[in-house]
Amino acid sequence: PVSSRRTEDHGMKLLATTLFAVAFGILLGLSFPSLWITKTSLPKTLLHSIAVSHRGSEFATPHKSIDISKIWVPSNPRGAERLPPGIVASESDLYLRRLWGDPQEDLKKQPRYLATFTVGYNQRYNIDACVKKFSENFTIVLFHYDGRTSEWNDEFDWSKKAIHISVLTQTKWWYAKRFLHPDIVVRYDYIFIWDEDLGVDNFDAEEYIHMVKKHGLEISQPGLDPEKGFTWQITKRREESEVHKMESDEKLEWCSHPPRPPCAAFVEIMAPVFSKDAWRCVWHMIQNDLVHGWGLDFALRRCVEEPAHEKIGIVDSQWIVHQFIPSLGSQGKADNGKTPWQGVRDRCHVEWKMFESRVENAEKDYLKALQVGSPSNSTTFQ
Repeated sequence: PVSSRRTEDHGMKLLATTLFAVAFGILLGLSFPSLWITKTSLPKTLLHSIAVSHRGSEFATPHKSIDISKIWVPSNPRGAERLPPGIVASESDLYLRRLWGDPQEDLKKQPRYLATFTVGYNQRYNIDACVKKFSENFTIVLFHYDGRTSEWNDEFDWSKKAIHISVLTQTKWWYAKRFLHPDIVVRYDYIFIWDEDLGVDNFDAEEYIHMVKKHGLEISQPGLDPEKGFTWQITKRREESEVHKMESDEKLEWCSHPPRPPCAAFVEIMAPVFSKDAWRCVWHMIQNDLVHGWGLDFALRRCVEEPAHEKIGIVDSQWIVHQFIPSLGSQGKADNGKTPWQGVRDRCHVEWKMFESRVENAEKDYLKALQVGSPSNSTTFQ
């Protein structure tokens, strides 16, 4: 009995102590409200961690009222029909971003134009001179056909901000088809797709853009110095002129039906400049296996509204020099007694004929399909 009473007394003391502690805590809290843990008394880093953890738990638990199996949007890009339109990012860009910070604060400036060069390391000083003619309004992309990329950063500060893409022994049209999809470069109003052997002492990119806009050119190129060699009369620079769009001095058989290439609606493929709308069309016309682009210049007029000769022209006030450096030929391979340069040149001519044939056949097939599908040729009784 004595032991039992001691146990009961001990229990009562413990209960009384607990109640006293609770009461004291409440009184202390009421007397000193500043001792309560508030948002301002916690370290900001801890609060941020708690908030992120809380948000993460919300994202990890989808709202039970949404049945995602009912989402089907035929107007979305192909393959994205199961996504709600608000989350579809069908276009992209070439803007460089940070790995830290707020994504919305990444871009201090968004370049409006794109300049690409297909280059080898041996022509680095010429490319350096070219790039310096382009302002910060341009994104610079270098396509490296010789595999040498890191050395550029060692020599040129601008190279550290440029985009470098390296695939051995390819041409600029191969690169353009695979890396300049219209939905990737849609942020750029104009796209320059240039060779590496161009002299630019008399060229300024911003002034060139001004001339292109002023004269409504969708496809253009700088005029070529007539003293340094040129391929076609129409691309020869004219003095005391801002822009020209037609040429009448070509061989008679070539200009018997103006305004047609190469007497009008024509630029060469060494230094073309495209509006983003024209490039969307041209990109689709570039053939995957015809890497040299020969014949493309005669077909560019298909990618602007008629009259095409009003939308395609040569900018005389900003002109360049074609240096004719056969760097592409050195990338070839000797075969059947032919030098590497001859092998490359032969393929260029073969591709030109193949491209012309494909365009002609595509036109015939399209027109034939129209005739078959027209009401006058239909065998269905009304």
